[in-house]
Amino acid sequence: MSYLPSSERYTGMIYNRCGRSGLKLPAVSLGLWHNFGGVTAFENSRAMLRKAFDLGITHFDLANNYGPPPGAAEETFGRIVRQDFHGYRDEMIVSSKAGYGMWPGPYGDWGSKKFLAASLDQSLRRMGLEYVDIFYHHRPDPETPLEETMGALDLIVRQGKALYVGISNYRATEAVEAMRILRRLGTPCLIHQPSYSMFNRWVEDELLSVLAEEGVGVIAFSPLAKGLLTDRYLNGIPADSRAAGSSIFLNPEDITPDKLNKITRLNKLAAARGQSLAQMALAWVLRGGKTTSVLIGASKVSQIEDCVGTINRLEFTEDELAAIEGILG
Repeated sequence: MSYLPSSERYTGMIYNRCGRSGLKLPAVSLGLWHNFGGVTAFENSRAMLRKAFDLGITHFDLANNYGPPPGAAEETFGRIVRQDFHGYRDEMIVSSKAGYGMWPGPYGDWGSKKFLAASLDQSLRRMGLEYVDIFYHHRPDPETPLEETMGALDLIVRQGKALYVGISNYRATEAVEAMRILRRLGTPCLIHQPSYSMFNRWVEDELLSVLAEEGVGVIAFSPLAKGLLTDRYLNGIPADSRAAGSSIFLNPEDITPDKLNKITRLNKLAAARGQSLAQMALAWVLRGGKTTSVLIGASKVSQIEDCVGTINRLEFTEDELAAIEGILG
């Protein structure tokens, strides 16, 4: 059956300006990190992308190594775009990244111009796209000069293979230097993608203020702490959860008694606000306007629907923020 997007898709989403650019991103974006690869049922991936678009999610975030196996998420996404979204490309923000290992030898990892240019060419072929809207360097490279890595991002924009560029996993001092180089080259940094959640607050030390001063957008990945900041683990580890599976990113040992105690208390506070725990956790990351968008992962349509419901209650009282600080310790 052919897909016809909802005519109401833009009425229920909030779109935030990304830094000082002309681009707006949905408050909730969809990441294709784990559940769009070769080991996931294609029709489930397709249903999630359709529902996300119907709910006003216009930004879809990928990387060369997303799967599993690496590259599979881009292939799945490209197949779904051809089948369902071929007439809607100009309504979509598609991002990809390179910076982690993709193929053997010295040219398949890190941040050389050779690797970044080749990797994006491969990503575009997998997705069947002429360009991506945002291309990121996925992580700092301690051995390649930053001028070369940022020069590669500048080249990619000038070649028409990306409209904007960003960085991910850069600490504040590294980010400042990268942004300075890009500004000098004439291709300003659009956005930074750091990890950020109630359980992972390193960006608050310096990075968020630096990005605000530089006029660079922020999109937070793992805002639900890999699923911990949901109701999934309140009553044990479900058989179909990430912690129960083969994921290397969340193990049963990560769900400590202390974490469970905090999750339980946060869940009660969320219920008092009329939200799910996931919705409150996302709203907390978006609080104050320093974060442009939160990047969610999902394994089922209902999770996307729940996360988008976040936008119905984004404000916090001072008492609620104080209560959260008390729980998080």
